Amino acid sequence: MSGLTYRDAGVDIDAGNALVDAIKPAVAATQRPGVLGGLGGFGALFELPVDRYRRPVLVSGTDGVGTKLKLAIELGDVSGVGVDLVAMCVNDILVGGAEPLFFLDYYATGKLDTEQAATVIRGIARGCELAGCALVGGETAEMPGMYAAGDFDLAGFCVGVVERDAILDGSQVGDGDVIIGLASSGVHSNGFSLVRKLIEVSGVDLNTALPGETRSLGEVLLAATQIYVRCVLDMLARSTVHGMAHITGGGLLENVPRSLPDGCQAIIDTNAWPRSPLFQWLQEAGDIAHDEMHRTFNCGIGMTLMVPQQAVDAVLAIAAEHDIDAWRIGRIVAGERKVLLDG
Repeated sequence: MSGLTYRDAGVDIDAGNALVDAIKPAVAATQRPGVLGGLGGFGALFELPVDRYRRPVLVSGTDGVGTKLKLAIELGDVSGVGVDLVAMCVNDILVGGAEPLFFLDYYATGKLDTEQAATVIRGIARGCELAGCALVGGETAEMPGMYAAGDFDLAGFCVGVVERDAILDGSQVGDGDVIIGLASSGVHSNGFSLVRKLIEVSGVDLNTALPGETRSLGEVLLAATQIYVRCVLDMLARSTVHGMAHITGGGLLENVPRSLPDGCQAIIDTNAWPRSPLFQWLQEAGDIAHDEMHRTFNCGIGMTLMVPQQAVDAVLAIAAEHDIDAWRIGRIVAGERKVLLDG
């Protein structure tokens, strides 16, 4: 009898090597100045762009995709979750005014499906291209017994850079500022535990389209998270932005106050932007209260910017140049640091 091998225990090293070979072209497409070396090392090297920054400050972020993964696996479409992973990280560090530099991913599964994993990582590479950052490495972990058949999990980590005196920490936000909302592409990657519960209790057919939609409900729910990097960096370069908030878990009610200084309150008109058929269905299917909707989902607004009145037209025009819908959705007034919904 021959001795046991790692493959006998459920881990296929050859499959892992095949995955690395399959994703090399996608990873290569994300490379940018500063990357030193390629895939395969024990650590990724990146040279800071000190020629463009006087006092560079590194900004880091990490996140996952949450239970949207479960729905993507069930529907057999994991092509967008890689973009979701990048978006959740780069949009977070963007709030501080940072330019994303590089990204790493962690892919964990019980038994490696090379085709599925390659699809996911190509999505990650696509997200990095959209964000202008390099995919410099990652980890693929095959852990038999840890995950059900077909399941996997994702985590991402990104690093960006911002000039020390250009950091956006909310301190510049003040009474009289206008709140601009940038459109989301859908639910993004938050609130899917509730989404999946609504699917269960409503018995809806995910292959059918909601009234006013041409795509199926499943396709709309799996729409990849909008990446705002190029648009917002353009705004920062060409106009004035006092603060930003990435509308993730907690919705407008919980995220906007994170970018407000003490003594400032945000008043948001929830009638200032169109409500999509998707968010209408979610609210009606679950009989969800108005405040609960805005504490759970982005409700159509994926990023908010607090700008002075004189910058409003320029910021809206730049959003249009980047094909991102944007609306004037509220204002900053003196008061307790929180959001009041008007509408």
